[in-house]
Amino acid sequence: MPSGGDPLVALASLTGVPEAVEAMRKAVDRVYGHRVMRRRSNEVTSEAALRGARGSAALAGADWALEEVRRRTDFSGDPEARTVGAALRLTAEAGQLLSVWRQSPLRVLARLHLVASGNATEEVTVGRPRLVGEAVDEPFIQAPLPSADEVAGRLDGLARLIISGSSAPALVIASVVHGELLALRPFSSHNGLVARAAERIVLIGSGLDPKAICPAEVGHAEQGQAAYSAAFEGYLSGTPQGMSDWFAHCGRAVELGARESTAVCEALQRGAA
Repeated sequence: MPSGGDPLVALASLTGVPEAVEAMRKAVDRVYGHRVMRRRSNEVTSEAALRGARGSAALAGADWALEEVRRRTDFSGDPEARTVGAALRLTAEAGQLLSVWRQSPLRVLARLHLVASGNATEEVTVGRPRLVGEAVDEPFIQAPLPSADEVAGRLDGLARLIISGSSAPALVIASVVHGELLALRPFSSHNGLVARAAERIVLIGSGLDPKAICPAEVGHAEQGQAAYSAAFEGYLSGTPQGMSDWFAHCGRAVELGARESTAVCEALQRGAA
């Protein structure tokens, strides 16, 4: 990326990215224009949060049916249950951190990891980036693991980018935040869940999806783990085509999230939900 100015603007002009942004914007506008949104938007938001958490957990290895997620009250048992519980907590917490994100993104990331870990403050690795020699439990991300020093430097750069602001489309900003956190895996665990929660914060806080009714996590899960991994490999490559593919994948994820909430609106309209 260029060293001066707004580096994300250059990414927004890559081949195929303007089209991905436009397609995503139209999908979001359609669901916001649904007549149910005028009277029952809170119900749509709640349902989108549940479905988004289910999708994020699925990509972390806990692919539960939606009704099982809805039915459960105890998520403290086996590893899959704890993953689903972490995803639910993160989805609930994301909306509380919007005002802090633009001023202190690293503080928000630390909070997200603490929430994902169940506030396990007795574990010294919780809520802070990993140090030299500390292991990372993230089996679904197979990319080479950056050193702790590289993590610290790139996290600082990402934070400065967020704080300084960008005129790039929300899709580009959210996708870069998501991709960087997956690439760095800055925490000892739950990095995928945290990365997707941070993407959610950007999409909501940017004004693209202020009511949080277009859960990208749903779309990431619907496209499947293999497609998610392949698109992420494009981000890691740093090539124009690879980056464009990642943005297109993330844009499609938002479109699918919007489609999911449109179906929820239709069900509410019919009295079926």
